[in-house]
Amino acid sequence: MKTPKRIQPLIDDGLVDEVISQLMSGKEATVFMVRCGSEIRCAKVYKEANKRSFKKAAQYQEGRKSRNSRRARAMEKGSKYGRNQQEEAWQNAEVDALYTLAEAGVRVPHPFGCFEGVLLMELITDEAGDVAPRLNDVVMSKEQAIEDHEQVIDYIVRMLCVGIVHGDLSEFNVLVDEYGPVIIDLPQAVDASANNNAKAMLMRDVANITNYYGQFAPALLSSKYGLEMWALYESGELTFETKLTGLFNESTISADVDNVIEEIKAAFMEEQDRIQRIAEANEIDE
Repeated sequence: MKTPKRIQPLIDDGLVDEVISQLMSGKEATVFMVRCGSEIRCAKVYKEANKRSFKKAAQYQEGRKSRNSRRARAMEKGSKYGRNQQEEAWQNAEVDALYTLAEAGVRVPHPFGCFEGVLLMELITDEAGDVAPRLNDVVMSKEQAIEDHEQVIDYIVRMLCVGIVHGDLSEFNVLVDEYGPVIIDLPQAVDASANNNAKAMLMRDVANITNYYGQFAPALLSSKYGLEMWALYESGELTFETKLTGLFNESTISADVDNVIEEIKAAFMEEQDRIQRIAEANEIDE
């Protein structure tokens, strides 16, 4: 096929020998199958910000920090240099996440580097050597659904243990090869401790995955893995070895707002009285 403009520099530099075909086009990138020497890999070409349809990108970028203070200031000001740096940070976030998650025991494609907005990485294939299907295209037995759901939940736990929430996980962002699920698409991954939306995103990730597998194993639909793992994460008790139950009792006690306000007022009055007594004592000493 005709070589896409964004991949041509990689061919010129000898990183890619041939573009074989387009695999898919999504909201933030287009993915191609390419040949690199004797290996078949995929090249993810990120779309420019003005052509990306990823909604609420700012929510995902919250909490991402640049090690370079000049770069961080430029990104905050929104200058041309800052916008370029923000785009680079968006792309590098996926590479960083892939390395971090692989080290944490999460099955993700192996990255070979990001070059001018093009991420070269491992092509996930099925047993026959063809491109592995997305979870959305896979039908399975109840037993297989339970097994694979447990595996993906374990991956989500491991991601959270290293401070990462996928943020857009669903049956469309999981591939299935002969060994099981593989997590893909991570440019929007968020910092669990620095992003105020992290909990809500985690809940959505878990719900999406559970709802899909729940089509084949309905018993999964009543589980509460998201709430359970987040509670353990907040208390510092979540580890790679944590065995979740899927059970979680949410507090049904609502806050007595009026009583809290009265207590605040009482504390304020006591402080005012204390200040007044100190002032009066100082006047006596004088």
